[in-house]
Amino acid sequence: MAQPKVVVIGAGIVGTSLADEITQRGWTDVTVLDRGPLFATGGSTSHAPGLVFQTNPSKTMSEFARYTVEKFGALEHPDGWCFNAVGGLEVATTPERWTDLHRKAGWAQSWGIGGRLLDPAECAHLHPLLDSDRILGGFHTPTDGLAKAVRAAEIQAQRASARGATFRPHQDVIEIVHSGGKVTGVRTATDVFDADVVVCAAGFWGAQLGKQVGLTIPLVPMAHQYAKTGQVHTLVGRNSDLAEVGLPILRHQDQDLYFREHGDRIGIGYYGHKPMPVDMTTLLADTADEAMPSMLPFTDDDFAPAWRESRKLLPVLGESKLDEGFNGIFSFTPDGMSIMGEHRELSGFWVAEAVWVTHSAGVAKAMAEWIVEGAPHTDVHECDLYRFEKPALSDDFILETSSQAFVEVYDIIHPHQFREKLRGLRTSPFYSREQELGAFFFEGGCWERPAWYESNAILVQQLRDRDVRFQQRDGWSARFYSPISIAESVWTREHVAMFDMTPLTRYEVAGPGALAFLQHLTTNNLDKSVGSVTYTLMLDESGGIRSDLTVARLDETTFQVGANGPLDFDWFARHLPDDATVTLRDITGGTCCIGLWGPAARDVVAPLCTGDISHESFKYFRALQTYIGAIPVTMMRVSYVGELGWEIYTTSEYGAALWDLLWAAGRERNIIAAGRIAFNSLRIEKAYRSWGADMTVEHTPAAAGVDFAVRMNKADFVGKAALESAGEPAKRLRSIVFDDPDAVVLGKEPVRIDGSTAGYVTSAGYSATIGRTIAYAWLPADVAVGAAVSVDFLGEGHTATVHTEPVVDPEMSRIRR
Repeated sequence: MAQPKVVVIGAGIVGTSLADEITQRGWTDVTVLDRGPLFATGGSTSHAPGLVFQTNPSKTMSEFARYTVEKFGALEHPDGWCFNAVGGLEVATTPERWTDLHRKAGWAQSWGIGGRLLDPAECAHLHPLLDSDRILGGFHTPTDGLAKAVRAAEIQAQRASARGATFRPHQDVIEIVHSGGKVTGVRTATDVFDADVVVCAAGFWGAQLGKQVGLTIPLVPMAHQYAKTGQVHTLVGRNSDLAEVGLPILRHQDQDLYFREHGDRIGIGYYGHKPMPVDMTTLLADTADEAMPSMLPFTDDDFAPAWRESRKLLPVLGESKLDEGFNGIFSFTPDGMSIMGEHRELSGFWVAEAVWVTHSAGVAKAMAEWIVEGAPHTDVHECDLYRFEKPALSDDFILETSSQAFVEVYDIIHPHQFREKLRGLRTSPFYSREQELGAFFFEGGCWERPAWYESNAILVQQLRDRDVRFQQRDGWSARFYSPISIAESVWTREHVAMFDMTPLTRYEVAGPGALAFLQHLTTNNLDKSVGSVTYTLMLDESGGIRSDLTVARLDETTFQVGANGPLDFDWFARHLPDDATVTLRDITGGTCCIGLWGPAARDVVAPLCTGDISHESFKYFRALQTYIGAIPVTMMRVSYVGELGWEIYTTSEYGAALWDLLWAAGRERNIIAAGRIAFNSLRIEKAYRSWGADMTVEHTPAAAGVDFAVRMNKADFVGKAALESAGEPAKRLRSIVFDDPDAVVLGKEPVRIDGSTAGYVTSAGYSATIGRTIAYAWLPADVAVGAAVSVDFLGEGHTATVHTEPVVDPEMSRIRR
């Protein structure tokens, strides 16, 4: 069988890394095209300063960066190094940044990256140009360093060429050729290159190429300032021409600055200026005669604050001057992550965009695995091309949020912090009622989601009078939080609460082939009676968890699927049969949902409902289509909070009326509206996992503790073969309970056993039921229930104990009554 023909558009650091990774895996019919010369092509790679800091709040991005360090460190170029591990040093000049560096040190430990916190004297010892009196401390990562991106690109291209790849400069792509929904080639100004696979790795040109094939690639080319000083006398003679650099790369994030050596000069990068989006429709004409179209003229006035602050931190610069500078173009996305994946409507057209040198080799490796083997070995859902909701694909949203991402590159971002602009795009029919109750809204998937309700503040004092304990929080962990959420949790367990579940993604899968379709894609048995509700998983071919779903069979050929977001729709759509026996619809926006839960839930609903909702007639994990008052509803007896009750669905036009009806009926039962923080705490008490936070495609069902949703005795399903050959997992997701009632963790903190890092926290919540924080953590599989662990939060160790699951109501008696 002939090898697939691969064409990569872009011979920068991503395209060359990808050609190397693909040919290494045996696909050698690879052609790489670029509109510029090789290998300083004129794109972002050509001017990239090359700083590689590995530690990132995203485990995926940290893994990409770590692989880049490992790979580039092993490359050899005739002109010198491709990667110089001089180390990375980030300094704090404010208490807020010093606290942030403690968090960063925790991430490094969680992701297996060596690093430690330093006092000012230790920082100055590593980087003698620093004014140690201006800093409070720093975070040092010895394996960070500088990449020579053009050298690394050239060497990887040579390796790929030795295996059969071809690199063609001065090939401006003018058309992606396709037929019958499949890529067939690439047309340039002079040639046509046949292809079975085309990868768009064109950097800031990528969005323009995507438009040719009807694909929105949500990135904005942005100009970023970089300057070099004149000679710095203390550096004269310190670095040889070959070494070029000896001091650690340095970040002064309090002033949006970074620094690196260029022999006896200092390079300074600056993110503090206003966003400078680049108009790609005129860039070609504006830079037609320039060798480096990615390097725009330097705007001196924008750099003035940077130069002033640089001389404060590095006083020796006061004896120098700015010698040269430019505004370099590179790509920003709405969430700051890369963009990877295959066009759903055009088979064979792949995207690897918005990738910085830092992550380039790691992204290329994952892309090669995806293209050649069928799936990446690293979880890439945060980078997936189809992760965005529809509003996020609009020009206004892309520009506004990508510009904000530029502003926030070096900002201190709280894990619960949400966008302030472009809010109110998606609201449930209950939104005005929630506003009247003083809802504080979080944002997710462009939806407004109540986090807590100020109307419930009165409950806090009532519960304090009953000696209910309210956790004490420091300034950081108290942000985007209210103790009202504890009151809402208690009230749900004792009375009844209404939760706005409208943002839960819902699909309708229907048609004569719907059952077979869902059976093939999921792990549990869905061939049950009408009215059944089933918790199930979707796996990839390697047996990793792509998503978890709740599937309700509404009639013989119609199923309502509760999903996690756009990636699930993408997966379903890619697997639809060609015979039109299955239809797939996203019904989220046309419907709404109230989660009504608590011991008094039946007392509220039964008088209103035409159907029999007694426990005997309406069992757990069943669905009922009925009426509440005059409102047609679908009730599902499921509970993510672990209490009696239902998810109650109706179409959007009835939403406000449904809310008002339930609210009025619940008054004598002390009904409240409750928010997302209480919801999260209650689900953690019950050991209910959250996909994307607690488990991903990197985890098997057995490892994540959800193998009860797998039926290995049913017919073949995606991932079944991988599970049949899987060994025992090395790590498992476990519940841990903290000893100190005031211990707080927010996720991604390192977990230690006997003093050594053994895993990391995924998510956590304060349990009002037991008066302590419960967290999930990935730990070695042989760690026993009752084992003592320690979790590092901002440098302080909090002891905890591995607990049986669920921590609260293990008999499930509260749900089944």
